[in-house]
Amino acid sequence: MQVLIADELPDICIEILEKAGLTVVNKPGVKADELKAIIASCDGIILRSGTKITASLLEGADRLKAVCRAGVGVDNVDVPAATKKGIVVMNTPEGNIISTAEHTVALLFSLSRFVPQACASVKAGKWERKKFTGIQITGKTLGIIGLGRVGRQVAKRAAALEMKVVGYDPFISPEVTAQYSIQIAKNLKELLSQADYITIHVPFNSETKNLITRNEFPIMKPGVRIINCARGGIISEEDLYQAIKNGQVAGAAIDVFDVEPPVGNKLLELDQVITTPHLGASTEEAQVAVAIEAAEQMADALTGKGFRNAVNLPPYNIEEYNALKPYILLAERMGLLLSQLAVGGISEVDIIYTGEITKKNICLVTDSLMVGLLKPALEDGVNLVSAPHLIAERGIKTNITTSSGASDFTSLLTAKITTSQGKTAISGTVFGKNEPRIVDINGYGVEAVIDKYMLVLFGKDKPGLIGNIGRVLGNKDINIAHMTFGRKETGGNAITIVNVDAQIPKECLLEIGKIDHIEAAYLVRF
Repeated sequence: MQVLIADELPDICIEILEKAGLTVVNKPGVKADELKAIIASCDGIILRSGTKITASLLEGADRLKAVCRAGVGVDNVDVPAATKKGIVVMNTPEGNIISTAEHTVALLFSLSRFVPQACASVKAGKWERKKFTGIQITGKTLGIIGLGRVGRQVAKRAAALEMKVVGYDPFISPEVTAQYSIQIAKNLKELLSQADYITIHVPFNSETKNLITRNEFPIMKPGVRIINCARGGIISEEDLYQAIKNGQVAGAAIDVFDVEPPVGNKLLELDQVITTPHLGASTEEAQVAVAIEAAEQMADALTGKGFRNAVNLPPYNIEEYNALKPYILLAERMGLLLSQLAVGGISEVDIIYTGEITKKNICLVTDSLMVGLLKPALEDGVNLVSAPHLIAERGIKTNITTSSGASDFTSLLTAKITTSQGKTAISGTVFGKNEPRIVDINGYGVEAVIDKYMLVLFGKDKPGLIGNIGRVLGNKDINIAHMTFGRKETGGNAITIVNVDAQIPKECLLEIGKIDHIEAAYLVRF
């Protein structure tokens, strides 16, 4: 079998592949026209960010079985096109963890002691000791947003520096964070209000885009310092600029930007901002580590030992997958719904299967629910293969129960999650011609379509409520696609679910939340 190395990688990558009995074609920087000719005779490709694998390139890749990105992001690979051709796409999420954590700490020190500014001053022939009087980090509070692999390694180093560490991540259990001396914040607001330094370690997605804006800066301590080695777009750059100018934020250290390189970015004008050119994973050791990881994964994939860190692999035969597809879709969307309705860190997940579905391979459905549960928190590597491992890594206990007992439905899937703030439960089934539906939320019987955007409202059963909701949405030109209503008794507690055709702006959601008799409003994205 033949493997193409399409970008510059250390020689250890070739050594591992050849030791596994694979033939290596080492063509770093190969051009697209030559790549198309070579790819036809390859069983695997290893690349970094320099090579793009497009749908047109894959058209003639009939031998290709696997593509591995030596790094985390796979945005340079057309994953849907690869999936359609049965090509497994893998990444290597482990290799650069330590390097990114160390770079975060380096920026923490630089931000505290004005290292880049002082260096530039001395090189300019100046000796400005008073100007660059810094602050100690010992005894200060570090707020870590996102406690995945990198976030936990940052916490470990901060604790060694005698900092108090406060973290926020609803997808990790207290048992895991206790190992890293992390005090868990109940919500983002609590973390922001306590921290002297804030560092971000979450993926960039629809949930985290503009996570920090002008609404969040006033919650922070005056003089807070902010570090971002995650992704651009998580912090509003314009709002950060204004927060530094008005003195709310004392300084920022930024490794990532909305647009890279950040030509013309106003943040670069500020002396209080120090920057690096996306160097989080740029160490010699990290480059070697991801090369080894990529080579080992490719060798295992092509020699029949299995796939690791696959981003698109259904781990079951195609017939079984197709038969279960409606329940796979249902389960993933139930997980997405649960993750967006629950408050607090998840410690336990209970999944209950009732009826005919118990006769099928429920492992595939279970894994799909885990994928949905984790997707809002994780950017890469969340799939049917990795989700169970990631759930276990976060110390979240999973309980599976099957029951052949009678219910109102031929097959019923129920998922309950336990968090530090309580329990949330959802039940779903598949209607008619493979139409997934939510039929119960926290004991309220409903018949909810799970598509596009879902507005979930908890409150009281009072006249005029639905009309007021429609009025607010209508004023924003937001069309209602479906609506369902559930209650336990007349005039008592109730739930209203509205499917809309467009994203609901934050200010519109806040306005809906202020309507009389609405106690909580959630916008769920699928």
